[in-house]
This record gives sequence, C-alpha cells and structure tokens, in this order.
Amino acid sequence: MKAGPRNLITDVPGLRVGNAGDDDVKSGVTVLTADAPFAAAVHVMGGAPGTRETDLLAPDKMVQSVDALVLSGGSAFGLASCDGVVQALHQAGRGFAIGDARVPIVPGAIVFDLLNGGNKVWDQNPYPQLGHAAWTAAATDFDIGTHGAGIGALTGRLKGGLGSASAVLDNGMTVGALVVANPLGHANIDNGRHFWAAPWEMDGEFGGLGLPDRFVPAWEPTPGKDLGESTTIAIIATDAKLDKAGLKRLATVAHDGMARALVPSHTPLDGDLVFAVSTGARELDDPLADPYLLGHVASCTLARAIARAIYAATPADGDVQTSWQSRFGT
Repeated sequence: MKAGPRNLITDVPGLRVGNAGDDDVKSGVTVLTADAPFAAAVHVMGGAPGTRETDLLAPDKMVQSVDALVLSGGSAFGLASCDGVVQALHQAGRGFAIGDARVPIVPGAIVFDLLNGGNKVWDQNPYPQLGHAAWTAAATDFDIGTHGAGIGALTGRLKGGLGSASAVLDNGMTVGALVVANPLGHANIDNGRHFWAAPWEMDGEFGGLGLPDRFVPAWEPTPGKDLGESTTIAIIATDAKLDKAGLKRLATVAHDGMARALVPSHTPLDGDLVFAVSTGARELDDPLADPYLLGHVASCTLARAIARAIYAATPADGDVQTSWQSRFGT
C-alpha cells in the first residue's frame, strides 16, 4: 500500500473536489462531485450531527446514487450550501430522472464555526452562493488546511482545517479520505507537536515526527468548547464496486480513523459522521477479503487526513486559536 500521486481523495479516478470560502466570515464550503452519479452511504456516531438528505442514503431507500456531497461550515445556516449545489447541478442538466424532470441529489453535513472570530452578521445567508461556487470550482487538484469548509475549523486546542489523503492498495484499488476536522478533542498529544495519527503516517505527510518518547495515555480530558460547537465530518471514497449496504459498513469501520487521530472522539458534544462513496469502477476480486481490507485502509487513511488538516492549517487575522504551523512549524 502507498499514497496516491496527489495524496488527495481525487486519486480515486472520476472524483473532483471544489472549495469556496469567505475570509471575512471565516467559513466556507467543500463539495465532492463527479461526472456521473455515484453510490453513497453514511454512518453517524457523534451526539450532535447536522445533516441534509442523509435518510435517503440508507440501503433500503429508493435512490441508489447521488450527484454530490457537501461539507460546510456555518452550523444550520451552512445546510443551505446544498441549495447552491442543487442549483448548479440543475443548470448543468444533472439529477435523478423522474419522467421529464431531473432532481439533483445532494446530501450534506455541517460543522459549527460560528464562534471562530469571523463576521457572522449578514443580511443574506452566504452559504447558497458558496455552495454554488464550490461545485463550479471542482477539480482533481484542491487545497487543504485553511480552505473550503476548513477555513473556520477549530480543535480542542489548535486550529483545525480541511484534510485529505489517499492510499493505493497492492490489488490496485484506491481509497481516499476528505475531512473537516473541527473536533472537541485533540489531534496533538499533550498539547505538543506530535500527532496521535503518527503510526499511520506515510512519507512524512504531516511532519514525520512520529510519537513522543513518552506520554500519559490515561489522562482525563476536559472540554475545550461548549455544547454544540464541535463536529468532524468526513467522506471516504473508493473505486471498488460497493453497493449502499457495503458502503454503510465501510463508513462505519472508517470511524476508527477518527478514534485513532482525535482524543477523545465521538463525544456527546460532537456530530461526528462519515459518508462513504463508490464510483464502482473496479469489481471486487474477493467479496469477503476485499471489503475487510478496504475498511482497514479507510480508517488508516482518514486518520492521516485528519492530521494533515491540522498540519496544513495556516494563520489568519482574527483567529481565536493558534495554528500548528505558527506554534511548531519551521
């Protein structure tokens, strides 16, 4: 197994990601899309999620594919970013066909970033426009860190951000992760420069620091944020052909990546969730062994993406938290 050529979720062929943001508001939107609809599922493990159209992703529901997934800042306001993506897809003639009508299917999830120092006083909700802009900007190359939905993300101590990573398996299948890291917990050990995700790092992608010589595993954390201010939302993607039931299992297992990279994770005060998507380009070689392997790789890749989000975050005027680069970077 090795990282893909971009080390981004778009190493899964056919996928594109777009970012749009407002530096004054300190918030933004990230959209995952493709030229053709793709299968998707979701699993929620946090106690405070904010979502749109996720019930449709259950294996027993009628629609079998989606046109885009949206990760957004803005708490409940940010759910409106999906409206902008729906409008962009409608203009492009995309959507689920019902007779002569086409209805774009765009599930989404949000993080809370309303107390991050940005200007949240607006006459008109900015998120529909940001969603439209993010879909329009979708490409195979995109920025991580303080971009898109990660612009205003915070962690328990350090600035959060948008992260991504990929892995190419020995059998040729590709797995990618995209994440907005805005947790109540901590990605860094003992408030230091080392990352909890270090055992799964590839090619020094978040500093190559490894683990510290010593740390206290049995510490008792206290919340660094108040009720409802935290969530980590992620997308796991693969070109392996999985149906909605298989993707539901993949999303469930991928949550292990959050637990490896964030301490604590899945708290009652987080809305942690994982979408899983498949382009269906590669048939499974082994219907038992391949899903087993994909789940393991998905969790490792998500852990790496979370650490990369914090590592790549950059400082900006009005920040309420220090970035990893400002505190530990060289």
